[in-house]
Amino acid sequence: MSAGPTTLLLEIGAEEIPARFIPPALNMLKEKTGLILREFNVGFSDIRAYATPRRLSVMVYDIPPMQRDSVKEVCGPPKRAAFDPEGRPTKAATGFAGSQGIDVKDLVIRTKDKGEYIAAVIEQKGIAVREVLPDALKKIILSLTFPKSMRWGSGSLRFARPLHWIAAVLGTETLHLDIDGITSGNRTRGHRFLSPKKINIEDVASYMNLLEESYVILDHEKRRKMIIDGIEGLSASAGGAVLRDESLLDTVTNLVEYPMAVLCSFPVEYLRLPKELLITVMRDHQKYFAIADKTGGLKNNFIVISNTRAENAETVRAGAERVIKARFEDARFYYEEDVKKPLNKRVQDLKTVTFHDRLGNLLEKTERVMNLSSHITGLLCPEKSEKVKRAAMLCKADLLSGVVGEFPELQGLMGKYYALHDGEGEEVANAVMEQYLPAYSGDRLPESDEGSIVSLSDKIDNVVSFFSIGIIPTGSEDPFALRRQAIGVVAILTEKGYKLTLRDVIDKAAGDAKDKASLINEVLQFMMPRVESLLSSKGYDDDIIRSVMHISGDAPLKEIWRRVDAVKRFSSEPGYNAFLLAIKRVNNIVSPQDAKGSPEGPKEDLFTELYERQLYAETEKISPLIRNMLKNGSYYEALMLLPELTRHINSFFDNVLVMDKREEVKMNRLALLREVRLNAFSVADFSKLSER
Repeated sequence: MSAGPTTLLLEIGAEEIPARFIPPALNMLKEKTGLILREFNVGFSDIRAYATPRRLSVMVYDIPPMQRDSVKEVCGPPKRAAFDPEGRPTKAATGFAGSQGIDVKDLVIRTKDKGEYIAAVIEQKGIAVREVLPDALKKIILSLTFPKSMRWGSGSLRFARPLHWIAAVLGTETLHLDIDGITSGNRTRGHRFLSPKKINIEDVASYMNLLEESYVILDHEKRRKMIIDGIEGLSASAGGAVLRDESLLDTVTNLVEYPMAVLCSFPVEYLRLPKELLITVMRDHQKYFAIADKTGGLKNNFIVISNTRAENAETVRAGAERVIKARFEDARFYYEEDVKKPLNKRVQDLKTVTFHDRLGNLLEKTERVMNLSSHITGLLCPEKSEKVKRAAMLCKADLLSGVVGEFPELQGLMGKYYALHDGEGEEVANAVMEQYLPAYSGDRLPESDEGSIVSLSDKIDNVVSFFSIGIIPTGSEDPFALRRQAIGVVAILTEKGYKLTLRDVIDKAAGDAKDKASLINEVLQFMMPRVESLLSSKGYDDDIIRSVMHISGDAPLKEIWRRVDAVKRFSSEPGYNAFLLAIKRVNNIVSPQDAKGSPEGPKEDLFTELYERQLYAETEKISPLIRNMLKNGSYYEALMLLPELTRHINSFFDNVLVMDKREEVKMNRLALLREVRLNAFSVADFSKLSER
């Protein structure tokens, strides 16, 4: 081995690892390598991890010839047990020193939480790195975990797929380790079919070139770039543009070791099918890239990423075209059979499909969605009631179609196509599709009111129904995706600006449920963090969000957003901090339970001091103004009235004794403070706010 720093290579060869396992495995390999080498006191400058379907590789740069020296401190028994009253070491001290390989006179005293203890300070000189690396590399391999692991043969090792070889080389020196009968060496393997021979790694510096000569592109980023160049060039040559899909690109990058793009075609007659159906077959089922024409429609071309050389392109093309034709033929058969039966004729058949064994069948689920949709439509847009009712009735019917049975990811979308085919009209058809939007946090929202209302109804019914039978997300368990659906409800209500409150729609969805009040509150508590999360994503500070959350169940969410924005603007005003401190003085005297104030309010004839009269007068002046501004949604303007109270509040506390010996005077002053608090807290909960 060279006397200077050198490069370490660890390659773990296996049967084809699933593409989705590879990105997290790469991150874990790099992280674990760094942690474990540091644990073994091995220095390095950089770590790079690579992967193909058949191997996980890590290269560590500037490995020194020797470990770092280390100092280890081992704590022993208490000082009082280690030394007698005369300071002589006891058997406890000598025994501990002997167990650590040091003389008793070299023991030191250390102070810990519960007293003084003896300790051994052990200096360890670093040894040759090549002597510790085998154990370190073995630990790295054993530390890797996968979403699913397997055992094979009679061994106990668990890995994503069976291991076939381990290459471990430090510069030019082979490192030897054994895992479950697999012995490491300096040999790697090329492409399974194009260059299956074993390859000797004489020097780590030549490793990547050796693989490339054997038709293995180790660097996944390079493979990705080759694929992008290939699909863009071929789609342009076909007179179109490839439909870029980052998820598909990631998948195919991790499916091949030597990528080659091949342009293929299919009979033009299949373009009569819905383009989303064709794309789904190509993308999800065959991992092919679709090509769009200049109008946004599909061309009868696609691109397959093969794992072979260019001279095999014709064989690849013939096989891919044969497979895609068979898949499209299946899709056409299902589609043509589906359109023979209108969606409205499928609705009654939903009673044969169980939604949940404790929540009835899909027809009952549909009826609940229809009822809730009708209620919401009546509040928002009565003129659209017929179209919403029709969309809600048809919304689950496509689940019984052949295409959705074969391609579940097309639910809703195929419902739209079938509805259009049946002459239902675009508003109804789009609403059937939009019921599933947003499908995830950050996804697009339904564009139409009809789609938004059906989506809201469907999602709220799901959340309330499952809560009603005690199925509530806990920790990482959320089998029915209720968190995602709650996020969708919050997003639609907020972004669309609907004048609906969460409590109202939850109340309607709860129907005549047992212990209804408790159920409503439980669902509201589940919804609140989603409201907070949405507002936080808009850049609002936590304390500002919390200052209005107490009304979020009983006010339209768009108004909550506007109120949060008003508090944020107010918090940057010059008078904010002074008022905040003043109103907190009030809050310290008046309990939150008194927030509604005295039924009669303060009595002016009981005031005996100038400062309480001034505070009362100012409060009476701004109180009706604040009420009107809140009614009109002028939250910022209402907040800007509050600093007018600051000096009067402070003068009151500085000059007036609240707890007067005269009971009626004391109660009158408390009533005044309740009124002051009521005015301020009707806009925001200032007890939750911080100084700026």
